[in-house]
Amino acid sequence: MGQGQQERVSTSLAGSVAEGIGASLAPVDAELERLYPGDPGTRQPVHTVYVPGDVFAADTVRTWGDRALASLDDHAPDAASFGAVLGLDGALAEDVYGRVRAKLEREPVEDLRVDFEDGYGNRPDDEEDEAAARAARMVAEGHARGGAATAPWTGIRMKCMEAAVRDRGIRTLDIFLTGLMRAGGLPDGLVLTLPKVTYAEQVTAMAGLLDAFEKTWDLAPGRIGFEIQIETSQSILAADGTATVARMIQAAEGRATGLHYGTFDYSACLGVSAAHQASDHPAADHAKAVMQVAAAGTGVRLSDGSTNVLPVGPTEQVHDAWRLHFGLVRRALARAYYQGWDMHPGHLPTRYAAVFAFYREGFERAAARLARYADRAGGDVMDEPATAKALAGYLLRGLDCGALDDAEVARASGLARADLETFASPRRGGLTVSAP
Repeated sequence: MGQGQQERVSTSLAGSVAEGIGASLAPVDAELERLYPGDPGTRQPVHTVYVPGDVFAADTVRTWGDRALASLDDHAPDAASFGAVLGLDGALAEDVYGRVRAKLEREPVEDLRVDFEDGYGNRPDDEEDEAAARAARMVAEGHARGGAATAPWTGIRMKCMEAAVRDRGIRTLDIFLTGLMRAGGLPDGLVLTLPKVTYAEQVTAMAGLLDAFEKTWDLAPGRIGFEIQIETSQSILAADGTATVARMIQAAEGRATGLHYGTFDYSACLGVSAAHQASDHPAADHAKAVMQVAAAGTGVRLSDGSTNVLPVGPTEQVHDAWRLHFGLVRRALARAYYQGWDMHPGHLPTRYAAVFAFYREGFERAAARLARYADRAGGDVMDEPATAKALAGYLLRGLDCGALDDAEVARASGLARADLETFASPRRGGLTVSAP
């Protein structure tokens, strides 16, 4: 064929064939859009802090930050000593330590859950009524003040939908939400946690409860979402062998925002002895893997559990607890569990150290890979659109939590935040994004 000649293009199928296939797959197309809308693209907190309802106070967030800073002062007063405990060297230790201290001063808690379940226990009704009303008032006041006085996300964990405590849980939730409405409305960062879910019907009941509350207050349908806490074996595998957690997501009717793994209840449910109940136990890995697959593409996010080894006591004991917590958080991050639960102020330094080190260690290579992909420049790794999506998501999460700065990411990648967001949220299938 001579230069400049065009290739002859021929087809054999009538246009009606493609039209017929399109018509036959239209219900599937609609179901894909409904069931798998993708990640919402909003910031995800790196942790959830757990505070019993009778302990929660107006200054809880600031108190946790101050206690975490005091723990650093007492047990790792400089970057070198902190880095030596966690295995961080030189410039990385200096960078991480400085960012941890700044985070504890600026935003010590990202997500706070006032607990009315296991951490609170069973109390007289009038006592829990008062505690729920007080929690609503303090949450509303905290959001009105803003700044380091409150966490960006705040809410409660109610009692579960099992018969013995169902009415109590519903009443506590009603008191809390009603208190917020009377104080000016539901805050943007409101988060609710439904624990010990065993059957999808319990999720349906929670969705119906929130629907009734929205109608009572003339709120937009679906305004109130909730997390599902996975703490029972039945929530992973149903009696018929199916994955219950997948049905739970659908039973929430679009209200499910997260799946949170409950380390100790789930381990105990499987008969794991107390000494071996941990988030890195094989039983925990199996449960979280099922949760992860069930949630993938749905917009429902995954959270790891907690450790009950507290960094308290002599310095050597604190260091041991820090190393354990740091290792568990880094392990979770590598497995794409980007959130976890913290039970003590002393966990905050190692939560943020692990998160910051995770992003700082890898951001330059991730930025360079994404830059090459955007420029179609090739390199030593052949990346595809799905990998570009993961690279952009990694950089965005690092920016959101304070591990990375906008200027350094832009300098390393040549991309603005809007460009990163485009790569992180491609059109359906993740295969059609062009370079910005």
